Amino acid sequence: MKLTLVGAGPGDPELITLKGIKALAAADVVMYDALTHPDLLDHCRPDALKVFVGKRFGELSCTQEEINPLIVHYAHTYGHVVRLKGGDPFVFGRGYEEIEFARQHGIETEVVPGLSSSYAVPALAGIPLTTRGVSE
Repeated sequence: MKLTLVGAGPGDPELITLKGIKALAAADVVMYDALTHPDLLDHCRPDALKVFVGKRFGELSCTQEEINPLIVHYAHTYGHVVRLKGGDPFVFGRGYEEIEFARQHGIETEVVPGLSSSYAVPALAGIPLTTRGVSE
């Protein structure tokens, strides 16, 4: 039984890490958010269960209180669960809550960081976060 939190990056499917792609390819179940690019699911095994647990303002969605037990259920039933989250799992996400809940239920955990939009977007726009002689 294992839970791997994978950061999907800032929205461009080519900006997920290689380690994130490998985790998706190894998963028995992938629980994914609304902010993850749908093309990322192409990296999953054909027999992997794909579960949408996305949250969008004003739309019916899973609450965090529903997601946590689902992670445990899928890990106990299928084995390896990947929780695919937009950006980085620990930046404006509930990654820590999900990891702690899984650990409390005896599930091994791993975190695969994702590229955060907080520094990816400026880089894509050619705006450096630091500049020698300016940013001190």
